[in-house]
Amino acid sequence: MQDPIIEPWTRETPITGETGRTLRELNLGFLDLDGVADPEILALPPARKAAIADCPYALFDLHFEDDAYWRTRLDTALPDRVAESGASNPAVVTFVRLALIYAWHLATSANLQARVALGMGPRTAAAFADATFVRLTRIADAEAPDLAPRWPRCTAFWAGLAEAAESADRTRLRRIQLYGLQLAVATRLR
Repeated sequence: MQDPIIEPWTRETPITGETGRTLRELNLGFLDLDGVADPEILALPPARKAAIADCPYALFDLHFEDDAYWRTRLDTALPDRVAESGASNPAVVTFVRLALIYAWHLATSANLQARVALGMGPRTAAAFADATFVRLTRIADAEAPDLAPRWPRCTAFWAGLAEAAESADRTRLRRIQLYGLQLAVATRLR
């Protein structure tokens, strides 16, 4: 029997096509980052992590909801070369570069999707839309230490994802992912 709430969402996610595939790839990449991703999820087999990553919102956070933070970061002049922090894992810096370029893409082509999928405020989306690739890649190293799971204080969400994926219960996993969509919307309403 199909769940009347879950099934339509699995067929009609708000982010589709290449944009959705890229978001899933970014989510999966995030779930594989040692030292950043939840250890329970990090230990899951690749197929289970891929199931978790298949949702229409980012599982990672880079303060996209903070308009003042990004306005300052994107408006402030940077030196020609940003020094490597040394503290950042190269895989994390690479991930952050990709995430920032993805954020720019959504902000320039699908502002509403940027707001739902990444939690961007309208001013952050506008600041990203005005940014350049060079600018974004130059600040990636500085932003890498701030990469974190989205909704880190919502342990029920993260534990639920890990448990549902480990049990291979697809309906349960989709319910937890739907809960994440509710968290995304609720965060924007604050």
